[in-house]
Amino acid sequence: MTRRNASRTLVLLSAGLLAAGLLACSQQEQPAAAPQPQVEEKTFTVTPSTATVKASFLTGELQDMKVSERVEQGTGKVVDLPKLRATLKLKNTSENQAARPISGKIEYVDAEGRLIPLAEGRGETSFQFPYYQDRLDPGKEASLNIEVPFPAAALKEKKLRDIRLELAYIPSPYKEESVSIQVSVGQ
Repeated sequence: MTRRNASRTLVLLSAGLLAAGLLACSQQEQPAAAPQPQVEEKTFTVTPSTATVKASFLTGELQDMKVSERVEQGTGKVVDLPKLRATLKLKNTSENQAARPISGKIEYVDAEGRLIPLAEGRGETSFQFPYYQDRLDPGKEASLNIEVPFPAAALKEKKLRDIRLELAYIPSPYKEESVSIQVSVGQ
């Protein structure tokens, strides 16, 4: 065997032994994984579950309001912090104005009329309308599913009195007119 072939054989033999060793290590018995805890969703009713909303010429409802959180079964440990879920339905009741919904914000008010803050790091209770470029013409309706953080303190102490909804929109005059254009068709 030549020196060159011998070194190739040595490299191949070394690579083969390394692969066999890794394969043997990977086939060793792995420790059993700890069983994953079962998670359940707890839902809290909001009364009333539907409320009428009115912002100038935009009217509608905040429907199917509920608060939910996910907890481990047995321990009750909170896995996913509480969130308010609802559907916002708006209708433009104006005869001469259109609106472009931009965003909204939910605030939670306690029995003394003070805002209930969210825990640090919980994020914002604001939401965006995905159809920002589409205007809401007179008589038209829009619907949006909302999911925003809910203060855990309001669940424990049962001190929530009001939910405040703020809406941001751009109103614009709306007018329809017909124009006649005199034309002729040539041959």
